[in-house]
Amino acid sequence: METDSIEDIESLMEDMDYIPGHFLLDLNLNCDPVGPVKLRHRDTYLKQESLRSELEAEVGYLQYAVRNLLGLLAFHLDQLDTAEEIFRSICKEDPGNLNAWANLGYVYDKLGRDLDAGECVEKVSHLMGLDAGETSQEETRLLAARCLAEQAYVYPYDVELESEDDLRERLTAALTLYNRALDYGGQLIPKEEKRSWYFKMATIYIRLDDIVKTKEDSEYSRLSHYNKGLKLLRETLKSKKTQHKALAWCYVGIMLERKDEFTTVPMSIHDCGYSASEPLSCYGTAIKLASDDAFILNLLAKMFFLLGKLEMATGICNMALNVLPDPELNWQAYCTRAKINMILYARDLEKAKHGLGGIPDRQKLTEARKDLDKVLTVRPCLRTHLEMAQVYYYMGVDALQESLLVDEGAINTALVSLSQAIQFELGDSLPDLHVLRGRCLLLKGEEQNAADCFKCAVELERPGSTDTTALRCLLQALLALFTQGGPDPNPAITQLELWVKKAEERYPEDVVKAELRCLYRTHTAEVTELSRALIRTGRLDLVKRLLETVAPKQIAKKRSMARSISFT
Repeated sequence: METDSIEDIESLMEDMDYIPGHFLLDLNLNCDPVGPVKLRHRDTYLKQESLRSELEAEVGYLQYAVRNLLGLLAFHLDQLDTAEEIFRSICKEDPGNLNAWANLGYVYDKLGRDLDAGECVEKVSHLMGLDAGETSQEETRLLAARCLAEQAYVYPYDVELESEDDLRERLTAALTLYNRALDYGGQLIPKEEKRSWYFKMATIYIRLDDIVKTKEDSEYSRLSHYNKGLKLLRETLKSKKTQHKALAWCYVGIMLERKDEFTTVPMSIHDCGYSASEPLSCYGTAIKLASDDAFILNLLAKMFFLLGKLEMATGICNMALNVLPDPELNWQAYCTRAKINMILYARDLEKAKHGLGGIPDRQKLTEARKDLDKVLTVRPCLRTHLEMAQVYYYMGVDALQESLLVDEGAINTALVSLSQAIQFELGDSLPDLHVLRGRCLLLKGEEQNAADCFKCAVELERPGSTDTTALRCLLQALLALFTQGGPDPNPAITQLELWVKKAEERYPEDVVKAELRCLYRTHTAEVTELSRALIRTGRLDLVKRLLETVAPKQIAKKRSMARSISFT
């Protein structure tokens, strides 16, 4: 019945240049996973969690775009009852929502409810004006425009976008659909609704600008994105909604900061009247507009946080908490401020390790813990428990040498927080969690338990990943096991051989060689002893690999920096 229903919908719309619904969109989400199913499930779940907070920020008809996408994600997580409820609630609130009716019909078809699915197909046909009903041409075009705009909203949230080119393709597809929506609706689209689309399009152009500026001949290719994005922001500033105006001013400031990256000032700056404007004045305008609205202030704080403007983000969080200090109503500000304090501490720690600064201020950890404590009392979740574990981890290690344990109680508390995080759905599928757990156990002298955690983290990395944090920790833990192996080092050697082979299957060849080279350079005596033991037992494959990594003729390819302990 499922195939028949899809064919019915397609036959109804064969003369149209769009098909309502999300299940036929060209998305990775609608195709079989390219990697392990568990990793697809994890990524989809994380998208769903992040979108729930996005729903709070959307106003007007775009809220239905978020909810339709949430329904799509629920369906692919096998939460069919949740998906049905989401789509049905949209149909009830917005009876002209083409995507919701088409999506609901697809779910009914999957559930074997043929009559209900058929009614949804008839409803879609009626709303599209294909049944010679009373739907006017103007109404049909407006519904079609909203349908296309909702579909455009989906593409940037697709899963398995492993490369910048994949993301660029999805962002471009979203812009194409938004432009088609504007063409369909024309003057029929209410001004405020159209401005909300302009804002979404502007943010996509800004993301494309970020991608394109790293390419060859970047200035020529990114200039179009820059000019279009800035002009759309100017239109957004005409909005009556404070949220859109405040965020748009912030993005204008970002665009003005980037103008110096061009050899010639982009013409859109002059066209839009920003020739005499400065980024800081734009940021100030944004903050002033939101000064008495904690919700908008939190959105601005999040934006500045992502831009790396941490001091400014902290100030805005403080403003939001002055407006609304209740953690139950304003937990976002506490979360953001805690993340900022952790990042500032980690940044100062890295400087101190390289002799570029003094001992980091551990008061930042205390402040982060206080903020997270408040959040956990009202909104316990996987991410907050993980962040709390990170805080206690830093509290438990030396301020300059991370390998030195200074407070075992703090490390034990970090392990408790991690155990609570694992209890949440798919908590055990996050490699970051297993890496942090392994590091805590390594500090306590539990090398084998730590190695097992690092193994889990390696197995949760996507094939082809260049993030070697888990692999590096695993190699170091197994080497420590070999060093402490006593009269029989064979178990540790066997584990090392096995996991080097597994690493070569999961990571690019040059990445594995680089990690083995790093292991040799940082633990030369231990690796030398390991090589002798391997030769004595006739296990020469790993010796050969180690020798290849330190041969002078080997030149490591440039690779991405491994992630830090920060999980923000």
